Amino acid sequence: MGGLETRGALIVLGSIQGDGRVGGTLSIARGAEWRGNIEAHHAVIAGRVTGDIRIAGKLEIGASAVIAGRVTARSLAIANGAVIESEVTVTSGEPVIHFEERRAEPTG
Repeated sequence: MGGLETRGALIVLGSIQGDGRVGGTLSIARGAEWRGNIEAHHAVIAGRVTGDIRIAGKLEIGASAVIAGRVTARSLAIANGAVIESEVTVTSGEPVIHFEERRAEPTG
């Protein structure tokens, strides 16, 4: 348990527990999990987050995402099927964009 800070981008494929500050784009993959509060410049979330999320720029939440915590972002796009279990604040005043995710499933 602890904190994580990066100056650039971060891709999460596994599990993180603790608060984080990401200076670039944060990507949380489908099946990945973050337990703790997050601050980032931009983010794309397809996994599970338990904690508050503060994004200075754009936040994209994928259809497989589950978020249990407050979400604050300058702009926000949410795929149909995503679950957000708290309040959402868009600081730019722009409307939240809802979309149908069309990313191809990985083949094995």
